[in-house]
Amino acid sequence: MAINNILKPGEPRHVTVLGSTGSVGCNTVDLLLRDRESFTVEALAAGSNVALLIEQALALRPAFVAMADPSARDALEAGLAGTGIAFAVGPEAVIEAAERPSDWVMAAIVGAAGLSSTLAAIRRGVIVAVANKECLVCAGDLVMAETKRSGATLLPVDSEHSAIYQVFDFAQRDSIERIILTASGGPFREADLAHMRKVTPAEAVAHPNWSMGAKISIDSATMMNKGLELIEAHYLFDMPESRIDVLVHPQSVIHSMVSYIDGSVLAQLGSPDMRTPIAYALGWPRRIAAPAARLDLAALSRLTFEQPDPKRFPALRLARTALQSGGGAPTILNAANEVAVRHFLERNIGFLDIADIVEETLSVIDGGRVTSLAEILELDRQSRDRAGRLVERCVAR
Repeated sequence: MAINNILKPGEPRHVTVLGSTGSVGCNTVDLLLRDRESFTVEALAAGSNVALLIEQALALRPAFVAMADPSARDALEAGLAGTGIAFAVGPEAVIEAAERPSDWVMAAIVGAAGLSSTLAAIRRGVIVAVANKECLVCAGDLVMAETKRSGATLLPVDSEHSAIYQVFDFAQRDSIERIILTASGGPFREADLAHMRKVTPAEAVAHPNWSMGAKISIDSATMMNKGLELIEAHYLFDMPESRIDVLVHPQSVIHSMVSYIDGSVLAQLGSPDMRTPIAYALGWPRRIAAPAARLDLAALSRLTFEQPDPKRFPALRLARTALQSGGGAPTILNAANEVAVRHFLERNIGFLDIADIVEETLSVIDGGRVTSLAEILELDRQSRDRAGRLVERCVAR
């Protein structure tokens, strides 16, 4: 990975936050507010939460604010009146935010919707902190090719990939045997299929360890989140699927591990607080202070591990199959999952229907070979249409 835009000690980092009103975005803003002298904010971008975006803009005073929702124009204009902060609305405004002259960009827009803006930031050759795993799932080959071409630096923000990054010896890649992603197991780790068939969205978003947005919480409950992370890890660390393991670790203390050919296993540990991996990326290559609770291993008393159950959590199998198939299969996987999760949250389908819809969508759409953003977006559209029709079939049952 390239090393660009490393600042001299004491020089403020010039940052942009894409997805500032989401869970990762809010945690990033929290860290920025704790150390105003070390950071200058160039741009904030969000989806539709105009009130929170205005609040963040008034606190951080960025040069530019963007909102994807075009109907937010009047509210933004009123809320930012007299501040001198420039603003724009619509999807193109979010891309404009990504193209503004910062040297560090947090890419935290959830789902495939964040792909275009993340690519825009990467093409500038800056440091891009990737919290949107779906970008690499949907367009891993394209993202990595653009990263290589521009000289950008990708820093993973998912706690698992940040952990791997911190203990992965890039100078001795041949000494690495495998990487091990840990998973909490989610709220239904010990539930049987009969119970899982009847769970509600409220139960599914109640993660036992992490405070996250609704979509990622559902993905954690189905373990699709771990499947998406497996695909992301393949691209970030250039590791074949066969050398990426997933291990359930309910305490969420060991965030992931790297196994070496001499038998050593290096792990990164910490309290389950997203501000830790965000702070690592925000300060990189140095470390900065973060307010996460300090780990007390004696108080924990034990750390446990188990294999994921493929029968109750088929999403892992589907993700591995998509990665093995290559081409546009991961794009199909992600698109169908986003559609299914949304309809589960709206109570149109059951919890177990999510994986079924993803699997059937994968079986009926030919991913082929996708090489451009336009092809990826078209395949994403086709996959969403097909998944939507499968949802309608579930509703009609």
